[in-house]
This record gives sequence, structure tokens and C-alpha cells, in this order.
Amino acid sequence: MSAPGWLAAAFDDHRRELHAHCYRLAGNVADADELTQETFLRAWRARDRFEGRASVRTWLYRIATNAFLDTRKAAERRTAPASDILEWSTAIGPYPDVAADVEGAEIVELALIAALMYLPPRQRAAFVLRDVSGWTPGEVAAVLGVAVPAANSLVQRARRTVRGHAPADPQDWRRPVLTAGDEEILRRYREASGAESIRILLADDVRITMPPDPPVVGADAVAAFLARPLDWRTVPVRANGRPALVNYLRAEGSARYEGLVVDVLRIVDGRIAEINAFVGAAHVAAFGLPARLDPAPHL
Repeated sequence: MSAPGWLAAAFDDHRRELHAHCYRLAGNVADADELTQETFLRAWRARDRFEGRASVRTWLYRIATNAFLDTRKAAERRTAPASDILEWSTAIGPYPDVAADVEGAEIVELALIAALMYLPPRQRAAFVLRDVSGWTPGEVAAVLGVAVPAANSLVQRARRTVRGHAPADPQDWRRPVLTAGDEEILRRYREASGAESIRILLADDVRITMPPDPPVVGADAVAAFLARPLDWRTVPVRANGRPALVNYLRAEGSARYEGLVVDVLRIVDGRIAEINAFVGAAHVAAFGLPARLDPAPHL
């Protein structure tokens, strides 16, 4: 097989997992798309230098990881605020679930994605490779181009930070299994129209995160916020193993609905405990949905 042929085949074989890897590093689908494309371009330019000493998968992961690190060199010198990143960061976004996705284990819980954003880029890369993807210390070192002790040090420092922000049990880092009960709560949430019908679905301490706006906290405040008389159309989806809605808003005087926000629900004991709202057309586009919808015809 020619060099372009083997590279195209290898990239197609690993595209899905590479994209998921880039998402875990970057925290949103738009950046993951760009990093995945950059990975292929860099691999194409370097195709004649690939000697086969490592697997082509490891080689592609190394290229993807270095592409991420190159985009984050300035970020490595900054520190994140101590407050919940989901409340203030506009750099995080949901990852769409594919119903027939055989590599669903590649997708991780939204809470872990938020926790990873507290890490400097090289620690983030080391942690994702070692503790999320399950690579050996030697493999992590090879991808990062460092000695094994240096790779282990990066992982250890990352673990100390992640413990303060992620779910305590690593089993909770994987995307959860969406249940029929979750689907029913999503249906009722989608169809609810007044504050009371919304209120009964909510945990008492529920909150909405919606950066750059401040969070809305408490069942009464959240119910009142969601019951505002706005003209919405919604599409049910799944994201990071959670039930979600893509929301289209028609402004007064507008002829069409504009894709505005993706709501990702966290359901605990049959009640909505958290709604992570991701505002922006890029989040809608990540689900392969149109940017605009026409009003439904009158029957």
C-alpha cells in the first residue's frame, strides 16, 4: 500500500478515538474537530518519516497530543480560579453520544471534563493518557517525549488536583448509562410549560450553570427561570451519557428559530439535580443539527 493509502486507512481506523482524545484534552467539540484535522495534516507531512518503531496508533496519539500542547503554550502559564469551572468557563462543551457507538467507553463524564480544565496542559495530557485511556507509563512517556520518571511525576501531580474536583470513584469518570427513567424525566422536562410542572421535576438544591452568566440556584429560582414566556423549540439528544436538549429560540419578530443552547441534565434519584447549559451555535452544530429551524406549519 502506498504511503498516502496506509495513512488514510490508519487515520480512518482511529479517527473516532482520536477525536474523543482531543475532546478530553480540549474540553469542547469545536476544538476537538480542529485538533483532529491538524493531527491528520501533521501526520501527512510526516508520513515519510514514520519508521514503524511504535504503532501507528501511538504515533497518531503523539501527534494529536503535541498539536494540543502547541495550542496551549500560553495557557500553561495561567491558573484557573478556584470556583466551579462549569459556572464560568465558556471553553467547555458537551460531547454528543451516538446511539450505536461501539466505542462509547471513549466518552467520559462531564464532571471529569470540567476537572481536567484545572490542569496545566502537560499534566492534563499525561493524566488523560494514563488514567482515562489506560496507557502504560512507558507509552505515556513516549507520547509526551519525556523519560518515564518525568511522565509519572506529571501524572501524580495531575491526580492530586483532579481529586479535588472530579468524582471520587474513577468508575464515575466514564459516561453513565442512560436509563429509561432518565429518558422519561427528559420527556417531562421538555413538555413542561409552567413553573409548577417544572418544579416537581427538580431537586431542592438544583442549579443551572450557564456561563458567562451567573448560575441559578434552588428549585424555586430555577423553575421561575425556565418558565419564562419565551418561544422555544427543542430536540432531545444525548451528551456524555446524560439526557440533553438542543434548544432553538425564536425572538420576537423573527421568522425562524435559532439554535442557541444545549441543556445537559444530571439526574439523581429521579430528580434533576443540575442543568449545564452551553450557550452558542457551535454547541448546537456539534450534534449535527441545523443552525435554524422553520416554524411548524399550522394544521
